[in-house]
Amino acid sequence: RVERQRKAPITVIIGNPPYNVGQVNENDNNKNRTYGVIEEKIKSTYVKSSKAGRKAQVYDAYVKFFRWASDRLQGRDGVICYVSNNSFVDQIAFDGMRKHLLQDFTQIYHLDLHGNVRQNPKLSGTTHNVFGIQVGVGITIAIRSQKHTHHQLLYYRVPEMWRKEEKLGFLSNQIKLSCLNEITWRMLTPDQRFTWLVEENKTEFFSFLPIGDKDTKGTENKAIFSTYSLGISTNRDSTIYDFSADALIEKMMRFIEEYNIEIDRYKRAGKPRNIDNFVRYDRIKWDGTLKTRMSEGKYVENSSFANVRVVIYRPFTKQLVYLDKILINSIYLQNYFFGSTNQENENFSIVLTGSGSEKPFMTLMLKNIADLHTVGAGAASQCFPFYTYDKDGSNRRENITDWALKQFQDHYRDSTITKWDIFYYVYGILHHPAYREKYADNLKRDLPRIPYLADFRSVSAIGSQLAQLHLNYESIPPYSLEYVWKPDRPVSYRVERLRLSKDRDAITVNDSLTLRGIPSAAFDYRLGNRSALEWIIYQYQVKKDDRSGIVSDPNQYSDDPQYIVKLIGRVTQVSVDTLRLITQLPEL
Repeated sequence: RVERQRKAPITVIIGNPPYNVGQVNENDNNKNRTYGVIEEKIKSTYVKSSKAGRKAQVYDAYVKFFRWASDRLQGRDGVICYVSNNSFVDQIAFDGMRKHLLQDFTQIYHLDLHGNVRQNPKLSGTTHNVFGIQVGVGITIAIRSQKHTHHQLLYYRVPEMWRKEEKLGFLSNQIKLSCLNEITWRMLTPDQRFTWLVEENKTEFFSFLPIGDKDTKGTENKAIFSTYSLGISTNRDSTIYDFSADALIEKMMRFIEEYNIEIDRYKRAGKPRNIDNFVRYDRIKWDGTLKTRMSEGKYVENSSFANVRVVIYRPFTKQLVYLDKILINSIYLQNYFFGSTNQENENFSIVLTGSGSEKPFMTLMLKNIADLHTVGAGAASQCFPFYTYDKDGSNRRENITDWALKQFQDHYRDSTITKWDIFYYVYGILHHPAYREKYADNLKRDLPRIPYLADFRSVSAIGSQLAQLHLNYESIPPYSLEYVWKPDRPVSYRVERLRLSKDRDAITVNDSLTLRGIPSAAFDYRLGNRSALEWIIYQYQVKKDDRSGIVSDPNQYSDDPQYIVKLIGRVTQVSVDTLRLITQLPEL
């Protein structure tokens, strides 16, 4: 039967492929079935043609079905029609796939049913998505015909706020595959980077100065910053992070001992090839990288407080991290930016939402190591420091290029402009409301590019004030909030879980204390998909990891029992002051 199917001249392939990219957790030891031939074909086509930095999504199950179906037509005229996750239409990682689809087919129709809750938090998967899921859905009809004289790409998107019933009604009442011309299709003309939905203002945006260039970073290139890096990726946050140094060391002592025991056990067992089935998942939070390091016999020395460093885990949320190159999945270049605590006193880093994210753009100035998801889960943090160092902390050098300095000095005809001036100018531009609004689509696809505004000095000065405000948020006078105590409860500042009132005027700290008088404007200072205050409310709560049972207690971060309560007031003040400053930025 299989052989007959393989030999059959199939010309029509219809399906609804599965959408998952891989197992949720390495410790589940339940990886997707591998398809060597298809995965190799994806590697030699979609991946090879891609310019994206991270390409893991291209191995999503539904992409394998597209690749298989394209090959299964065996060069014949035919039609593929898939209902699938439609992230391939606009996300950077799929640029190679988009290129090959246009080569493999002469006409492609894509009906975008949207419903991507991650891109638009105003939507609900259960009410706006045709399948009740979080990711966008689309219907793709790909046609290969020798009769077509030229290639065409046609696109139609249903209204953004349509509910599930409206979308299904549209499909059942109006759409027939034999009547595609009844839809007012939008003819798309992809650009040279195989972008289908080319952003508005793209030409203007690309005339600005690039903040960084991944193809030439690390050299004296034509970009504002010589190099940049992602934040650290632990792949085991509940183990590697903690609010308490003592609790972190205690966890790491157990973790390191169990990890080293696994290496010894692996050697005694004769180094079995199937590591996935060999390791013990009840004792260690594994990922593929740690399994490889174990198989290579890379032991970890006893835990040391010298490895404990401060990290900005989420906006205005500090935690402690055990910085070990074996146990952390990837440190990237963070140890060249903040290799020691000394650098935390002299180096600053502009952290922003990396390209290809569905999250709204954000930026924040840090003087500590950044987490990969400082800008929010599901998005990657790109870090642009003022200084870089060697691994041992020596050889400090400025990261703003001489090329950028010359561009600014020549444009403004001002030889007194310094690299620090440029650094703060960039930070000011990245906060500009009109810049973010006008180039919102561009910022999702590419790293920021920086325009010349008429008043360089004003932008730089405001950028400097914003930087000092965000860097020193723990020491500024807090906003004057009203402390409302319950008379029948003992005085306590301990936080189990912060709760925001429905009118967003008050935050309940615990059974004895409520903070009132939060200005509504404080919630208008947003970092990604949350306001600064909402980040505090979400992060500063006692949490227990379901798998390991490890408890994370934010009350242990500081010796000051009022730290979190004061932090609420300080972040409120930061929010109000940030909004005041960005309204003073000159016109775009």
